[in-house]
Amino acid sequence: MIRFKNGALDLVAIGRENLRNVHRNYPKPILYEEIINKREGQISNRGPIVVRTGHFKERTYEDRFIVKEPLGEAKVHWSEKVQPISEEHYNLLLYRLLAYMQNKEVYVQNCLTCPGTPYETPIRIITERAWHSLFARNMYMPILNQKDPQSFNPSFSVIHIPGFHAIPEMDGTRSNSFIIIHMTHKVAIIAGTCYAGDMRQAVFTMLNYILPHDKIFPMRCSSAMNKNGDVALFFGRENTGKTTLAIDSELVFIGDSAHGWTNEGIFNYEAGCYARVLNVSSEHEVELFELTRQFGTVLENVTINPETRRIDRTDASLTDNTRAAFSNQRLSHVAPKQIQPHPKHIFLVTCDAFGVLPPIARLTHDQAVYGFLSSYSSEFKRTESGQIVPTFNVCFGESSLTFPPSVYARQFSEKIKDHQVTCWLLNTGWIGEPYGKTDRISIDYSRTLVRAAISGQLNQSGFEVDPVFQFEIPLSCPNVPTQVLHPRQLAEDPGEYEVRANRLAMEFMKDFSQFENEMPDHMRAVFSQILHIDDQLNFETLGFSM
Repeated sequence: MIRFKNGALDLVAIGRENLRNVHRNYPKPILYEEIINKREGQISNRGPIVVRTGHFKERTYEDRFIVKEPLGEAKVHWSEKVQPISEEHYNLLLYRLLAYMQNKEVYVQNCLTCPGTPYETPIRIITERAWHSLFARNMYMPILNQKDPQSFNPSFSVIHIPGFHAIPEMDGTRSNSFIIIHMTHKVAIIAGTCYAGDMRQAVFTMLNYILPHDKIFPMRCSSAMNKNGDVALFFGRENTGKTTLAIDSELVFIGDSAHGWTNEGIFNYEAGCYARVLNVSSEHEVELFELTRQFGTVLENVTINPETRRIDRTDASLTDNTRAAFSNQRLSHVAPKQIQPHPKHIFLVTCDAFGVLPPIARLTHDQAVYGFLSSYSSEFKRTESGQIVPTFNVCFGESSLTFPPSVYARQFSEKIKDHQVTCWLLNTGWIGEPYGKTDRISIDYSRTLVRAAISGQLNQSGFEVDPVFQFEIPLSCPNVPTQVLHPRQLAEDPGEYEVRANRLAMEFMKDFSQFENEMPDHMRAVFSQILHIDDQLNFETLGFSM
């Protein structure tokens, strides 16, 4: 019979009887020894552990499920990216998983999320592999010097067992890998995949269900503040550069990805970073580059020379989603673990491959809410016709949402209005010409624009209104060429640029239609006026498509 402790699945309690060994709260040096002895990874020449995740090298939303039981039914907003699974299938998988675990070893880390805040939440992370335990120890605050680890009472548990595989036709899954959350059992089970990012996603999702929704607005964003204490948030999809922008030598780093916004201010859910490191250089990303050479860092799918043990940050042969996981405390400028002031600036970061959007633009309140809902970026997977696809991801993380998008849009709207936050669009992609015809904008320019926005310099330059998107583009910025600020000035063919701009505007409107009916009437009326396009343009006749 499966036992529970205060409603939570207590696999460690079961392990005392059925597991061969339970390794609790191992520190990094011992985990290094375990990783090497069990051949889970290699030590690179400067000290980080280099690991491989096998077939899965990024999150797979299609394999994520939430158990459809009374608590889940009451709290979950079901969508294509939040799929239900029956309790019968969950129970069958659970019993088979426990059978697989007979006479196995596991690693356990007792950690804290939201450390140093009134919302501090204890969690337990149980892994089959030592390197995943090291990842957990980097990402969350380990509880040191526990007198009785066995009596630890977590709010929920994450169980990561890559060696166990589902049988889709019997277990109700899409493939042999899965991530399943049972809210009443307070457990997230990950199996059939080694990708460590699934653990992080599971923790963020569980916290969204556990933390008080009426007090906390959950956010997928990075954050930093300047030396004067002015806080900035960077919302953005993967590969937009939001973490790199927050890790800036002239800013104080707060957090990488998961945050909460309360009536008192903002706080970081995590205690570590899980940053993309493909093409990270010592010239442009000094601190991030150094952290790829330090003891304790986990390098995921980064190429390593088998003879010299030197890593190659430019090699994307395994995946372009190469990652480094490390503790925030390894950075030189880190904010204390506590609630920070309300943000003064929010940057909606996109990577526009079509060369339409400016590197920075000031948004009205309504434009910011619209941008938050759409969460636009370009997907770098070409279609059969050779085109790059525009993609949208509601509220920068639909798969973790508890409530309908309109609820989060209203929260976002109230927060930026109540605290008079200045909102900006920041394009870290291509300016004027699309991907393949010009280079991506320099990270140095993006950083300069962010610093100028936070300091107030941009407000002194004056603005012009974009005729299609209606946002305000600054006329100048110190240390950034004026033509870089204006995509139309960099386009070789002004007419073709206008077609691209209007086509992208139509894509925004098309995406918004999916949840338009969920919006209150006044919000729907406002959003319908945000984009101004010529309805007479016939893109098929012009021979243009995305």
